[in-house]
Amino acid sequence: MSDTITWLQATVLAFIQGITEFLPISSSGHLALVPLVSTWPDQGLAFDCVVHLGTLTAVVYYFRCDLLKMGVGWGQTVSQRSWQASRDGQMAWMILLATIPAGLIGLAFKDYIESDLRSIAVIGWASIGFGLLLWFADTTGKQKREDKDWRLNDALIVGLLQALALIPGTSRSGITMTGALLLGFTREAAARFSFLLSIPVIFLAGGLKVIDWIQAPEQAAGLGALIIGFVMSAISAYICIHYFLKYLNKIGMGPFVIYRIILGSILLWMVW
Repeated sequence: MSDTITWLQATVLAFIQGITEFLPISSSGHLALVPLVSTWPDQGLAFDCVVHLGTLTAVVYYFRCDLLKMGVGWGQTVSQRSWQASRDGQMAWMILLATIPAGLIGLAFKDYIESDLRSIAVIGWASIGFGLLLWFADTTGKQKREDKDWRLNDALIVGLLQALALIPGTSRSGITMTGALLLGFTREAAARFSFLLSIPVIFLAGGLKVIDWIQAPEQAAGLGALIIGFVMSAISAYICIHYFLKYLNKIGMGPFVIYRIILGSILLWMVW
């Protein structure tokens, strides 16, 4: 078996990254599982970098109009020195501030997370436990608050919960949507905030991987595999965002919770 990933492996891995980054089922958990449960080599830092860039490109493009409004609004709040200057500006500040907890904890415990938590048992328990929490939030949350109802304290609570996504198998989108649902937001409002919140997080995570790659360069993927990884992760992520938001109110979180429980049970059975 070659120690470099093939184009087929690159396509599959990038598809997994693109789909699971935004569905509440954990992208890091799935990608960490591949080398653990198969004979495929670890995809390597270079490949991790390009698939993160692909998913970042997808979410930025999908929300490009919202981001433009938020950027202009943020400038208005700064220039006028007023929180009330722009609602879009307030949302930009809330996204930035909600990113801080995960960023600080991620930097502080990066080595421990990557060395000690990337195990099948951890992914299995996290998949089941946080899946059940998502089900509880989806079935008990009032789901009456809309996008316009986000407040700074709501964003900070969701930001703190997002730090839990550093545990493989938790799902960043899953835990942030769980928090928003518990705060009474609708499924769509919870998902939109989660996706917007993913932008700085994916950027920071990708940046850390770039630094690691620069410090310890390797060639686990050739140029062709890297290009495939970027394109496939971007396309699959964009499609995932579009259809998830379109059908979320119809299907709810139930199918994802069931999937998480089944996946987690299989993983725990593997290490029993």
